[in-house]
Amino acid sequence: MPRIAGIDVPGEKITWCALTYIHGIGRRSALDICKEAQIDPQRRMKELSEDEIGRLAAVIDRNYVVEGSLRRQVLQNIARLKDIGCYRGVRHRRGLPVRGQRTRTNARTRKGPRKTVAGKKGVKELH
Repeated sequence: MPRIAGIDVPGEKITWCALTYIHGIGRRSALDICKEAQIDPQRRMKELSEDEIGRLAAVIDRNYVVEGSLRRQVLQNIARLKDIGCYRGVRHRRGLPVRGQRTRTNARTRKGPRKTVAGKKGVKELH
């Protein structure tokens, strides 16, 4: 298992797919990294030499924010939104959807499991 950016990427997978295991690198970025490092994206990671893995790591370190620093940056951005009290910050603080989705139904991922509230029972009128 080669180690790139502090992550053990799977050796059995093809190069571009293995690079997507690094937080902050998707399909497009992985293909761009392979192209810049002059490595065939269809080769398996275990077939790459130490020099080629070093080139991949150098490209990632030079051009991309990944893993811990990316997670830290995202958390700082959310904390800034909360501190200034903007709408998005308030939605983050309350644990509700941030990007305008409806909440009357759905939104269970953000709101968590349903908390059922008992409704009023109908009062029977005596005649």
